[in-house]
Amino acid sequence: MIHTMLKKFAIGACAVAVSMFAYGNSVFATDLTVYTAVEAEDLKRYAATFNEDHPDINIKWVRDSTGIMTAKLLAEKNNPQADIVWGLSGSSLLIFKAEGMLQPYTPKGLKNLDPKFYDQDDNASWIGMDAYVAAICYNTIEGKKNNLVAPKSWWDLTKPMYKGHVIMPNPNSSGTGFLDVSSWLQLFGEKGGWAYMDALHDNIARYTHSGSKPCKLAAAGETAIGVSFAFRGARSKAAGAPIDVIFAKEGIGWELEAAAIIAGTDKLEAAKTLMDWSVTKKANIMYNVAYAVVGYKGVAKQVPHFPPNVLDHMIENDFEFAANNRKRILAEWQKRYDSKSDPK
Repeated sequence: MIHTMLKKFAIGACAVAVSMFAYGNSVFATDLTVYTAVEAEDLKRYAATFNEDHPDINIKWVRDSTGIMTAKLLAEKNNPQADIVWGLSGSSLLIFKAEGMLQPYTPKGLKNLDPKFYDQDDNASWIGMDAYVAAICYNTIEGKKNNLVAPKSWWDLTKPMYKGHVIMPNPNSSGTGFLDVSSWLQLFGEKGGWAYMDALHDNIARYTHSGSKPCKLAAAGETAIGVSFAFRGARSKAAGAPIDVIFAKEGIGWELEAAAIIAGTDKLEAAKTLMDWSVTKKANIMYNVAYAVVGYKGVAKQVPHFPPNVLDHMIENDFEFAANNRKRILAEWQKRYDSKSDPK
């Protein structure tokens, strides 16, 4: 599937490059092209917080969903357009590292992060920013209207009562979708994982090309259940949506939002500055506004409307498994389930 997406996005994905922030009347000394899958509504806040300390660097965002950005970067391997990746899945960065696409760099202050949040190799090239975790967004009003009960587990979603009431992301487009699929294969085993997804597919109304969209649709009352990630559910609930954010009792998949410098950039010093800043306490406090799990030790505080004790629910995620088997998993998923995907 990556091969197909490479061809589709070789000349340019649907990502939109936007210079997000003009800082007062100052003139930026350096434009830094940053590829990201961070939620669009947070980009201005991220750039503004960074520019408080480094007003001489102008972040030019190129943003799309994880699957699309991963394909775009791979398509540009021999002619890179990005200076840095900031806020893309850790498993994608492992693929880029294996392809020789990342510039090794150890940011200043790296040891302040939990060891799970940085590359352990001698030629370390990536750092983790925060972790996003899978969750079920359940609309209580729609549930009552359709005589449903709130699911407690992943397997609950295969029960006949939920037929046509479940929406989840397509893993070929969405990093959230891929973390769901790879975590189910780890939780239930290869055979059991595909058996689970076969049963789930019977109840799926549609697959979206955005990880946040299933929860947005649940929040808007367009479905009872959206398989999404907890940050989106918590933010929707804070805005007044009648949803519960549920962690499945078997455990929840999770993924790092990570950062790395693209090899060959001619903005290396500015890219290093952003990497150094990304591991600071200030940056991690910024991540923690929306994400309950961040890399800097001792920073994370409970995020409103997140289920408590998120760390207890997170599975022992095998990122190497996810990265090394990504192409095979996505091809198999596409063959089995793509008939219910939204048009692109």
